[in-house]
Amino acid sequence: MSHAMIKRRDWLWRSGAAAGAWATGAVASRGAGDLASKTVGFHREVPVRHEVDVFVAGGGPAGVAAAVSARKQGANVYLAEAHTCLGGMGTAARVPTFMTFTDGVHFLAGGFGREVHERMKKDSTTSKCGHIDTEALKRVYDALMAEAGVGFTFLTTLVAVEAEGGHISHVVCAAPSGLFAVRAKVYVDATGNGDLATWAGAKFEKGDAEGNLMPGTLCSVWSEIDWETWRANRPAGPQPDGHWLPEAFAAGVFTVPDEHLTGMHRTGERLGAGNIGHTFGVDATDEVSLTRALIFGRKSMKEFVRYYREYVPGFAKAELVATGSLLGVRETRRIMGDYVLSLEDYRRRASFPDEIGRYSYPIDNHPLRPGKDTYEQHRKEFDETLRYAKGESYGIPYRTLTPRGLGNVLVAGRCVSADRMVHGSIRVMPGCFITGQAAGVAAAIAASGGRDPRAIDVADLRRRLRELGAYLPS
Repeated sequence: MSHAMIKRRDWLWRSGAAAGAWATGAVASRGAGDLASKTVGFHREVPVRHEVDVFVAGGGPAGVAAAVSARKQGANVYLAEAHTCLGGMGTAARVPTFMTFTDGVHFLAGGFGREVHERMKKDSTTSKCGHIDTEALKRVYDALMAEAGVGFTFLTTLVAVEAEGGHISHVVCAAPSGLFAVRAKVYVDATGNGDLATWAGAKFEKGDAEGNLMPGTLCSVWSEIDWETWRANRPAGPQPDGHWLPEAFAAGVFTVPDEHLTGMHRTGERLGAGNIGHTFGVDATDEVSLTRALIFGRKSMKEFVRYYREYVPGFAKAELVATGSLLGVRETRRIMGDYVLSLEDYRRRASFPDEIGRYSYPIDNHPLRPGKDTYEQHRKEFDETLRYAKGESYGIPYRTLTPRGLGNVLVAGRCVSADRMVHGSIRVMPGCFITGQAAGVAAAIAASGGRDPRAIDVADLRRRLRELGAYLPS
């Protein structure tokens, strides 16, 4: 699928679940009359505020890993982060768990990922059972960037990419002080959505064959949970929080009868983090769609408060404290690289000569629409048919980080080159640590030698990654 036309299902909007006066007006204004076909010219001289070896767009787990790793190789690095903290999904979006760092035998996210893992154990003041202490993770990322000497700013958004013949000359960012340009030898796209690479002309795929995307989740923070009562009454099965959903559906508790309830994670003595609810039909590359999803997600929290208090043991006095300032996004663009990691590679536990890491998280593609049949298909894939045994993993080739047709660009994190199935595995935070670390080291090597990133010595890259602690068996 090219990026010229994307057909997608806007389930939320058609259902009316996210309707609101402001969102309705936003949609109307976009298509009113002939306004959508009009354009204006825009030209402005802006200062070049940074000239660096490596520019990183986005300060999520892949971006921080890339920036710190590039700086450790001696590169001069600047990172632009649009939000008010580093970490993206694990901090601002309040996603409560990293997912697997290991295959049960080997620590796969070695190097940067292990550093984050170890520091979190020391810095966290509230976390239980390995779930994320959001404030500790913010501090850990801040410290890692500062100690490495990486230049970075918050509230700094990538707004334009100037490229010709597959080579980026500079990018433009917007910040509270105004517009400014950044020139770099190598650019790393860690935006999650693949914005930088796409705007430079990279080909991408998005969603399934019809452009349908996995739903998002507006994660949440809860207090006054009686975890001992919950543990004593916890039903068996893969989705214990959802045990009482049929009763709640019959009672009309939920606007959307969503069978897939991943549940509440313990983060303190009486605290919990909810990875609950889905915003079906959301496209996180479309601000109108995101707006609808955020409105719906906040509105749906009242339904979850009722469900947990009335049906789930241990939650009778539970209180909703906050929702994420970002929507938890699972899927947008996948940049097409020199190699597309495939389901067949996943099935055969593939190894590659240009391998920059290995990973093992199961295929976790959340259902595109609510329903018992779609949830059951997801459950079987995640728990049975596409789950590895202990000690098994698949390789990630360096070529998944090099976008076709672009010269001085690397991608890292959720937008790396993979088919839709494998994307469901590699998209989570430890996978982002692995690809981010490799992109950062590769960018530093390329910048130091004035080379296209695909022309670097991969053996040298792998050697340097091993020195940082990456898991790279022979």
